[in-house]
Amino acid sequence: MEFETLKWELREDGIGIVTLHRPDNLNAISYQMVEDFHRLADYLMVNLDCRVLILRSDGKVFSAGTDLKDGNQIALRKTYEPYKKFFYLNVNEVIKKKVYFQHRISQFYIKMRKLPQPIICLIQGPAVGAALSLTLASDIRIAGPRATFVNAVINLGLVGVDVGSSYFLPRLIGMSRAAELTYTGRICKAAEALKFGLILKIVEEDKLLEAGIEMAKEFLNKSPLGLRMTKDAINLSMDVPSLETLVHLENISQDVCGTSRDLLEGSTAFLQKRSPKYPLR
Repeated sequence: MEFETLKWELREDGIGIVTLHRPDNLNAISYQMVEDFHRLADYLMVNLDCRVLILRSDGKVFSAGTDLKDGNQIALRKTYEPYKKFFYLNVNEVIKKKVYFQHRISQFYIKMRKLPQPIICLIQGPAVGAALSLTLASDIRIAGPRATFVNAVINLGLVGVDVGSSYFLPRLIGMSRAAELTYTGRICKAAEALKFGLILKIVEEDKLLEAGIEMAKEFLNKSPLGLRMTKDAINLSMDVPSLETLVHLENISQDVCGTSRDLLEGSTAFLQKRSPKYPLR
């Protein structure tokens, strides 16, 4: 697959690597990038040859967040756009377009959590605004020493949380820390993010991709079905109110995996003291 704003690689071993590729624009998230992300997510939902996904970016900045210049260009377009579905809003066409973009970008973060592939996010430099939510919606975050995390739009008169950050951040670092960061709009540096549990570890920037691939290979040694169902359970644990519900899901998941070919291969490999050889799917 080819994209205008992303670089995509699917390795033979089942590791997919998606790279934000707008280095001249600090990898800012444009309308086109949002559409590219949607197309990639729709592809990954049905292409299980990709077992693990690595999310990274080119250049010295992970992403400067939403591309404000691009938003202004969208507002000036004269062609028909899907924003027309917001016809009921008693506002001008420019505002309708901006409302549509807000809804469209938000939908992608929901898709990220639904993807069957575990997502490992590699962060070098700043992750700002909507890009912060890209990191939060990932399953695991590994950062370089210069990585920073911030959503400062509250300083501009907007809401301090956006595109899922009010959901993810309190669940990852706790209510009090999330409140302090979002109420102030201050920068959280890598060392502090590690202390909070926002990131898993800090590695040198030139070793980030290597660290991501190394972790992805660990995941590849697990049952494809078991890994997908484990991700489902972990995600659900962020929402369900009761232990009983999660235990019920775990029981069903174990029943499904217990009748799969993956169990046969995994147990045979264990007894033979070798690495399991699971099919990509």
